[in-house]
Amino acid sequence: MLEPTGPLPPEIYWRRRVFAIGVLVVALAVVIWVAVTVSRGGDSPGATAVTASSTTSPEPAGGPAAASSTTSAGGSTTTKASEPSSPAPAASGECADQSLAVKISVAQPTYRTGEEPVFGIVITNISGEPCTRDMGSGLQRVSVHSLDGGRQLWASTDCYPDGEPDLRTLDRGEQAAFTVTWTGTTSQPECAGERVQVPTGAYNVVAQLGSVRSAPEPFNIT
Repeated sequence: MLEPTGPLPPEIYWRRRVFAIGVLVVALAVVIWVAVTVSRGGDSPGATAVTASSTTSPEPAGGPAAASSTTSAGGSTTTKASEPSSPAPAASGECADQSLAVKISVAQPTYRTGEEPVFGIVITNISGEPCTRDMGSGLQRVSVHSLDGGRQLWASTDCYPDGEPDLRTLDRGEQAAFTVTWTGTTSQPECAGERVQVPTGAYNVVAQLGSVRSAPEPFNIT
């Protein structure tokens, strides 16, 4: 059947317009429903809600306790404070001179000419913390002096200035012990000159590491 030509009656015109708007509204509602369904992951009614949990990284030692938060699909959030992590043990630093004490001893009070005196060196960490120090023989210095201290006859570093490194880590109050044997002859820096047997008499021996010196220890050569 042919539709009438010419302008439509007003009631037909408005009915068609309202119908077109209704179709657009329904289509828009369908699009919104599809988008919401996809964003929710397609959960079907009655499915168990997925729980997402996130934990904040702990702050450095000494900071506030870390908090872990759990958020449910419904949007509620529960926050629980966790205990702060234990601080990592501090690495031991270098032993400063003022953190060390040096003591020397003589194996026996008297030696005969030609015998080789034996000296014992003890280095103690007198600080309140562990520390590390190179105590190689090239850094320790043992020297023999006249009893009044006015003349040096021998030093361990005169002829052997470059000993092997010996890195030691000492806890507070811990000690490191070393032994040095002396031939009983004189020496000069860079091992210059002739080395001769010291005469009989009374002598002092002193040990040193860095700027730390021991008290002099007397002994005799007869």
